[in-house]
Amino acid sequence: MADDHGHMPVLAETCLELCRPRPGQVMLDATLGRGGHASLFIPHLAGGAYVGLDLDAGNLAYAGERLAPIAAAHGVTLVLRHASFAQAPGVLEGLELPTLPGVPGVPGVLLADLGFASNQVDDPGRGLSFAADGPLDMRLDTSAGVTAAELVNQLPEADLADLLFGLGEEKLSRRIARKIVETRQKQPINTTAALADLVRQAYGPAARRQRIDPATRTFMALRIAVNDELGALERLIETLPRIVAEGGRAAIISFHSLEDRRVKQGFAALAQTDGWRLVTRKPLTASTSETARNPRSRSAKLRVIERAG
Repeated sequence: MADDHGHMPVLAETCLELCRPRPGQVMLDATLGRGGHASLFIPHLAGGAYVGLDLDAGNLAYAGERLAPIAAAHGVTLVLRHASFAQAPGVLEGLELPTLPGVPGVPGVLLADLGFASNQVDDPGRGLSFAADGPLDMRLDTSAGVTAAELVNQLPEADLADLLFGLGEEKLSRRIARKIVETRQKQPINTTAALADLVRQAYGPAARRQRIDPATRTFMALRIAVNDELGALERLIETLPRIVAEGGRAAIISFHSLEDRRVKQGFAALAQTDGWRLVTRKPLTASTSETARNPRSRSAKLRVIERAG
């Protein structure tokens, strides 16, 4: 569900409460989106800086226009970059940012919302959903990388089956991969509707007994592969000691088990080292009232870790 800005941020108030932004801090928003979380955090950073990253150039530009007056009103330096959160260390290096004493330009707060903006999901041209027919693209950064159509039409059958099983936890991955290969030998599979239909055909009569549309896991697997979502997440977690200041906190919102498992394990490993502690022992989820307002928040899970100061 979207608001007037094309997206409703999930767990926003909970993030604000647990991240504890303070005047003068540097905050890194690793997934800026439409600026929903940022609009709440920036007023708490008076005299500090807000660094926002996003792979979607359109959303980045929109967020910049939305946030510029808010940042100016509170004396916050706004720095936006077209980049993946996996590139955060490189982006932060060399930035001349206001800092707290003893904090060399490293964020006191890091936030990463791994979900997609509603305007992205609802745009048939992005190919992220099969709710409406569109090109089989799925790239967040439409200027680079391979499309979902290229993977579907070019990957060997075994590799395609492994991708659907490993990234989508699709139990019928081999049957679906076989159906994809049989279909593409006759004509390319270039649209979301075409792919969704052939996945349902692969399921056969069992499709009617599924709790979710049979195409859901296939689309998730391809989207993860196209955007290297899990690899980028692992690299972000690995770099937290470099990009979170002492006394700072890192908050990550995940939306499916593959993401949450990596965040849980990564945070647990950090908590076994000196100087880190878990703020959330278990993931926090949206309240009943929030899920009523924003059904897409149902699957959101928030985990927070702190670096001792």
